Formats: sequence, C-alpha cells, structure tokens
Amino acid sequence: MTDMRLPAARKNRSMDILYPIEWAVAWIMVQFHSLFTLIGLDKDSGWAWALSIVGLTVVVRILIFPLFVKQIKSSRAMQMVAPRIKEIQKKYKGKTDPASKQAMTEETMAAYKEAKANPFASCLPILLQMPIFFALFRMLFYKLPEAAKNSQDFGPLTADLAKSAEHSVWVLGVGISQSFMSPGWETKLVAGIIIALMSLVTFITQKELTMRNMPKESLEGPMASTQKAMLYMLPFIYVITGPSMPIGILIYWLTTNLWTFGQQWWVISATPTPGSEAEKKREERINARRVKKGLEPIDFAAKRRAEELKNKPETIRVQPVGKKRGGKKLSDEEKLRRARETRERLKAQRNNGKGKKEKR
Repeated sequence: MTDMRLPAARKNRSMDILYPIEWAVAWIMVQFHSLFTLIGLDKDSGWAWALSIVGLTVVVRILIFPLFVKQIKSSRAMQMVAPRIKEIQKKYKGKTDPASKQAMTEETMAAYKEAKANPFASCLPILLQMPIFFALFRMLFYKLPEAAKNSQDFGPLTADLAKSAEHSVWVLGVGISQSFMSPGWETKLVAGIIIALMSLVTFITQKELTMRNMPKESLEGPMASTQKAMLYMLPFIYVITGPSMPIGILIYWLTTNLWTFGQQWWVISATPTPGSEAEKKREERINARRVKKGLEPIDFAAKRRAEELKNKPETIRVQPVGKKRGGKKLSDEEKLRRARETRERLKAQRNNGKGKKEKR
C-alpha cells in the first residue's frame, strides 16, 4: 500500500507550485462571475461562468501585452535579418570542419545581435500562458469537482460557487467542466465546434496575417519553412489534444486565439514590415483615402528610394600605399630607389631656396 501511495504523494507535492496560480485564476473568475450576476445573468447560468473564463483570458492577455510588443519587434527583426542569415549559410555551405562551423555560428549570432533579433522572444507569450493554462485545467478538472462534491472551499471559490459552476449548463445542456470524452452527443458537438473554430482562427492568423507581413526575401529559407509548418502544426495539435480538455479550457483557448488574431491584424495594419505585401496594402489604403479627400496620392516608391540614398553610407576610395598606378606591388629595391629620389629632390629644393635668399 505504501508503494502505491508514494508516487501520488510526490505528484501532489510537485504540483503545489501551481497553487498560487490556481488561487489567482479562481479569484479572477469569481470576480467576473459576480460582475455578470450583478448585470442580470443567473448566478447558476453556464453563460455566467463561460463569460467569466472569457474575462480571465482578457485579463491575462492585457498583462502580457508588453511581451507581445517585444515579440512583434523581435519577429520583425528576424524577418529583416533573414536574407543576411541566408548569405551566411550559403557562405559556409558544404564546410563541415569545426573551424567553419564555429565561424558560421559566430557570424549568425553577430547578425542577430546587430539586428536586435531574439529567436526566442516569440515564445515568451506562449510560455508565460502555460502555467495559467495548466492551473485552469487543474481547477476545472480536479479542484472544482472536488470542492462541489466535498462541500469544501477552494480559496475564493466557495463550496456554493463550486456547485454552481459544476452543475451549470451552457449550450445544449453542456457544462464547462465536461469534455469531448464525456457521454452525450451534445458535449461532443459543442467541443467539436469549438476545436474547429480554434483551428480555423489559428490557420487564418498564420496564413493571412503573419505570412502576408513577411518581406519577399523572407518568404524563402528556414524561417519561411517554419512559418509554413506552423500553418498545419498548431491546428493538428488542437485536434489531437482538444478532445481531452474541459469545455472551459477550450473557451479559454478560443478566446486567446481570437485575441491574437485581432491584435495581429491591428499591428500589421498600422505598422507592417517594410517590403511586405501588408505594407503595399497599407499604402494603397492611404492613397485611396487621399483620393476621396481630393488630395494627390503619395509616391511611396520614390519616398523609399530617397530614404535609402539618405541612409546609404558614403564610400571613399583609398589609394593603396606602396603600389603603382596599375596596381602592381612595388619591390623592396623600387621602394628604396623612390625614397632616395624623393630625398634628393627635397634636398635640391632646400638648396635652391637658400641660394635665392643669399642673392637677396
């Protein structure tokens, strides 16, 4: 019996690290539930609890918004540095010796540093949401049923609220703690629709927004291949993992995907990546509005050329030292002969100057 209980005890202790996050998740949901009850929703309504999860998602996304801005800047820098990385890879193609590999790594890191691009910054928003995701999963899958069954409070989630959330019905009599695997065709239908919407929103975000915001030179190479793989990888992950998740988790997932879509659309429409299709569309929208107002369209191509010439560094040709005009390297004897001739010439000039002074 001791051997059977020991792994479970260790597991519980290892998961206690999520308790503060679970407590915070429960507190935010309870506050939103009180708000929706105050404005007229039934306290035992599934809609009140489903909207509480939506409110939780909005709070989380607002808190990590600065990281999203950092992610956008890093992603844009990665797109702009992609041609340089491609040149470095082409330079060391076929070279497998340790020195070449080390040089390629150093040049690649230097290019990232110069462009202020961080390949890992794009993962930060997802990584920070993972503890919240697991905390919500544990609360809906374990804490909520336990609190409702044993009439025990879980932090701000009282036993009465736990029973309300556990037995509330949302759409077609489906509760937020049920999953696709629960009995009944209604649960499978609702979960299947949410999973399909999650996959669709993610696919559109990747294809119509992210890919459209990449410059032409970045549409080829490793980064473009990764983006194309993500088009199908994330929806596939949703289809595989979604059926085992509670409806409440799927609501959180769908809400955060919709938020990402809206956020990406706003950022890309306002400040697209230079040289991308999104920038071309933005310029067309600006000129269309100017034409409606009776103003002359802006020649963005000429404006870009002027900025490129302004920012282009001035090149100065330096005459090589110790070479003839033809570019041939001088020998040591020729250098010595020219030095002697120069000394004799300077000496003759000084003597001529002294003679003129004596005559005066």
